[in-house]
Amino acid sequence: MTRIAIFQLMQEISSFNPSNSTIADFTINRGAAWIEQDRKAKHEIGGALAQFGEHDDVIVVPTISARSNSSGAILAASSWDELSTQLTSSIDDLATQHGGSIAAVYFCMHGAMAAENEMDPEGFILEYARSKLGSEIPFVTSMDLHGILTERMFEHSDVIVPYHTYPHVDQYETGNRSAKVVMRLLREDSTPVSVRVQVPALVRGDELVTETGLFGECLLLAKQIEDSEIGLAAGMLIGNPFTDVPELRTNVVVTFLAESATEAETEGEAIQYATEMAELFWVHRERMRVKLTSIDDAVIATIDHHADPETDGTVVLVDAADATSSGASGDSNAIFSAILASDFQGRLLAPLVDAPAVQAAIEAGVGNSVTVRLGGTVDPARFNPLECQAKVRLIADGDFLSESFKLLWRGGPTVVLDVKNHTVVVSTCPVNLFDRSFFLSHGCDPFSYDAVVVKSPHCEPHMYQERAALYIDVDAPGSTSANLKSLGHTQCPRPIFPLDEDVAFCPNK
Repeated sequence: MTRIAIFQLMQEISSFNPSNSTIADFTINRGAAWIEQDRKAKHEIGGALAQFGEHDDVIVVPTISARSNSSGAILAASSWDELSTQLTSSIDDLATQHGGSIAAVYFCMHGAMAAENEMDPEGFILEYARSKLGSEIPFVTSMDLHGILTERMFEHSDVIVPYHTYPHVDQYETGNRSAKVVMRLLREDSTPVSVRVQVPALVRGDELVTETGLFGECLLLAKQIEDSEIGLAAGMLIGNPFTDVPELRTNVVVTFLAESATEAETEGEAIQYATEMAELFWVHRERMRVKLTSIDDAVIATIDHHADPETDGTVVLVDAADATSSGASGDSNAIFSAILASDFQGRLLAPLVDAPAVQAAIEAGVGNSVTVRLGGTVDPARFNPLECQAKVRLIADGDFLSESFKLLWRGGPTVVLDVKNHTVVVSTCPVNLFDRSFFLSHGCDPFSYDAVVVKSPHCEPHMYQERAALYIDVDAPGSTSANLKSLGHTQCPRPIFPLDEDVAFCPNK
């Protein structure tokens, strides 16, 4: 029998979110219970298990799964100490209990994690696993395309398998592809040859939407490489611009199998393809910036749209600067405050993280009024609390199924507040907001409102963009702002686009 171990570590952080994340923000699973829970899940582990399940001689050996419940700030040092002990212990147990019987390991990682005392947690784990399991067995690592490929991660992974879509809809397929790579490495007597090209760029914007944007052209080439006879994996890792670490940049990765050719010849061919992909990306870098509208102009556009008798429909106000799925705090009231202070006569729906406001509303009870100070409880340097009178419409436990993956997401105690003619759905803890489930599960249909604040840079088009009367990317403050120069990077390599002017890219050097 062929024993294949699986391991999962998933978190994406913003270094500019002032409130540390902790181990309490993670869901940790082990053993058979983890496998049964994720077997039918529409993400990487589910896809990998489905592929491994097609082989009667494969036994999956689970180690540990540590998944952050949402993205967040840099992990506190004490929490990394505790988490890393659990992670390394699971590898120790694997080495002790199964010794030399493990044929390969599949690592499922996001790739944009950082801790106060470890800037490269994923690289640390891969290096540790190599030291315990040896250099002979294949390590295949899947990554979110916003992952940051470090030297340690590249060195200790035989193959890197990135997502191919943004917004991300191919997590299951990526896990399935990764498992196929594992099986191919075990079944074929060939050596994987991996190369990467580093690109000094951090990008955002609509051109990254792979179905419609220029970035999709790069990933089309990656798919063609994977479909070739010797192509194992290919893709781009554009990094999370908000994870300010020393190896933050864009990477192109290509892995070929050295079959009839020598490893040197295979490497040369792989470098050619990786360079072609990198140069195509670099040419389009200027267009991979989001066009932002000031808060004042966004409010004016919203007012004008609502006041025009010939227009109807919902205005979508995109506040990607407070995107919890990218690591933001979720407590921005910037757009809500501006709308409340304006002459807007319509109805606005907005999400917010504010534990004290939730507690005050619970104490007041459903149907009663309460004075709350909304926003600025996590990131007070950016957001001033807004005192207002609110009526408590709903109190809930904050547990709901995600629209995207049908997974249980936990926002902690959650309330729906009516403030004048507007509605704020307030959670105790941050949750992902890249779909509509947070609103819908608490009885709020975004398209029954005249305007809605969406705290995600991109959702699947059918969720908001295709139905929006107006769709406005707002230049709001926040720790995940697409206005990258406003954030204050101190760790990432310089010069880098767009933080610096006249950045040169020499792929052959």
